[in-house]
Amino acid sequence: MSDDRLIVAMDVPDAVQGLALAEQLGDLVSFYKIGLGMLTGGGLGLARELKQEHGKRIFLDMKLFDISATIEAAVRGIARFDLDFLTVQGDPHVVRAAKEGAGASGLRILAVTVLTSLDRADLDDGMIVPGDVAEIALERAARALAAGADGVIASPHEAAAIRALPEAAGRLIVTPGVRPAGSDAGDQKRIATPAMAIASGADHIVVGRPVWAAPAPRAATRAILDELQSPQARQPNT
Repeated sequence: MSDDRLIVAMDVPDAVQGLALAEQLGDLVSFYKIGLGMLTGGGLGLARELKQEHGKRIFLDMKLFDISATIEAAVRGIARFDLDFLTVQGDPHVVRAAKEGAGASGLRILAVTVLTSLDRADLDDGMIVPGDVAEIALERAARALAAGADGVIASPHEAAAIRALPEAAGRLIVTPGVRPAGSDAGDQKRIATPAMAIASGADHIVVGRPVWAAPAPRAATRAILDELQSPQARQPNT
């Protein structure tokens, strides 16, 4: 059966292929991430169908960033879809506006710290403040949580330090950049195995390519679920 600590990223081109993947995985997966790559391919429609007709939980990964009024309006509209998670950039003004937009809905606002595909050289290219990537992610997490975020998006490398923050009590840590042992890292740079991510303090892990690009997606998913139940992953879902 499923374990909602595993979120499968539907990084496929359109809703037709996304629905086919969900049907193939069946009751093995209860939680899906739909991101920008599928937005013009029917992503919002698929999100509603999976939620309302198939009983799945949905993480809408938009990484929104704009002025406060625009963020609030956008999130208010998204909240009508009755989805579960939404990502915004971790800047405090964005988080506060997103929380206003979410209102009393059940939509949880997750703040992006530092993308798992970035390292120090990438931050230098973007003229981001000097310093260790993990320390920057930790500070961004603390500020986003203080601004009211329901949780943060961070690499498994920062999960333990974020979990130790006073601001993180009762909040979610969701980790992309998760790869089963032996998997191709792809475009990710700060990665860990599923068990390592959970043991480090993550509530949910996001896995995409190792599932949907696998020769046998159901078998790949079962292997990840087995790892989440192993002694190496001893972090309860909250």
